[in-house]
Amino acid sequence: MRRKIKRRGRVWINVFPHIPVTSKPTEVRMGKGKGSLSYWCCPVKKGTILFELGGVSTELAKQALLLGSHKLPCSTKFIVQQPTL
Repeated sequence: MRRKIKRRGRVWINVFPHIPVTSKPTEVRMGKGKGSLSYWCCPVKKGTILFELGGVSTELAKQALLLGSHKLPCSTKFIVQQPTL
């Protein structure tokens, strides 16, 4: 997404991976403590806004978010916030 908007706007990421997930290597016997850290995860509920773009046109934001949505394992939706007066 950043490549598409080319420093013209800002990207906000509204989720942060804060849950560590550990696992033991394959073919290791049970016991001897907990496994080492494998990766971090973030549970995301339905309806959560993942990314926000500002400072770019609606068409450019739609193109950038479409490129980013192809890398996500879930279906996404594009929402436009109307300016409040």
